[in-house]
Amino acid sequence: MTPCIAEFIGTAVLVVLGNGVVANVVLARTKGAGSGWIVITAGWGVAVFVGAFCAAPASGAHLNPALTVAMALAGKLAADQVPGYIAAQMLGGILGGALVFLFYREHFKASENADAKLMCFCTVPAIRNAPQAFFCEVVGTFILILPIFLMTGAAVTLPDSAGGCEAPVGLGTLGLLPVALLVFGIGLSLGGTTGYAINPARDLGPRIAHALIPVPGKRDSDWSYAWVPVAGPLAGALLAVLANAALH
Repeated sequence: MTPCIAEFIGTAVLVVLGNGVVANVVLARTKGAGSGWIVITAGWGVAVFVGAFCAAPASGAHLNPALTVAMALAGKLAADQVPGYIAAQMLGGILGGALVFLFYREHFKASENADAKLMCFCTVPAIRNAPQAFFCEVVGTFILILPIFLMTGAAVTLPDSAGGCEAPVGLGTLGLLPVALLVFGIGLSLGGTTGYAINPARDLGPRIAHALIPVPGKRDSDWSYAWVPVAGPLAGALLAVLANAALH
């Protein structure tokens, strides 16, 4: 499996399980309706672990353009691989969003809340203040990526420019569990403001799916806010790279 295919599959699995738990909680007449924030954050933690586990041997399991950019800036990923990684992640996000809709199609029909339907695809801020939301996404992504640099083995495999794989770093696949727990913790502690996108592909990919799919009773895809969960994570990633360099 090539690194780009691994990123595509891993990101699709990430979004199916992550956005799937949101749909299970917020849509009408599901078995998990109203089960709350802890269920969502736990589901996202598992989604990160499973998606990353699928992709780790071939690509290092970035599944996140912000992490890919950070790895490239830190000299741990060849620059010529960045476009392919990000394209694969975005396509995986679109596919994952579409699959969540198909899986919960009857519950989308049964739900009247158009905002809740949008939340099954992408993030929506709890209080609409774009500069504050941008700050929250920057901080959340910084808290994601700096520990990934600091935790031994969190960046599992570094693909070389020829498409093969160099030796794994540190803990190998076992390093994915701390990252999944980190995402769970970010959701519990910092997710209440914006829904903690901390990943442009996780937000923009499914948002594109929402715009394209004829979801019954849907609202607009909130494009005026869509820049926040893209620019915020990228800025947070840059700060994490600078902080990591200063620490070393």
